[in-house]
Amino acid sequence: EQQQLTVRVESRRYGKPMTIVEGFADTSIDLTELASGLKQQLGAGGTVEGETIEIQGDHRRRLPALLREEGFSVEP
Repeated sequence: EQQQLTVRVESRRYGKPMTIVEGFADTSIDLTELASGLKQQLGAGGTVEGETIEIQGDHRRRLPALLREEGFSVEP
């Protein structure tokens, strides 16, 4: 899979960080299953909103490596 994903962090309610993964163009990917695996590896909660995965906390360092292991291309 050669989709260019972006990983960014935005501040949510009460200043809590939320890591957002965007750029999923292929609809054959089960985002719920992917999000579940990522949350388990990171030890964090999160959800799937539309075509994005949202994970609680700031995971900009670890998340790109985990996505590359799954076969995705991540913007630096």
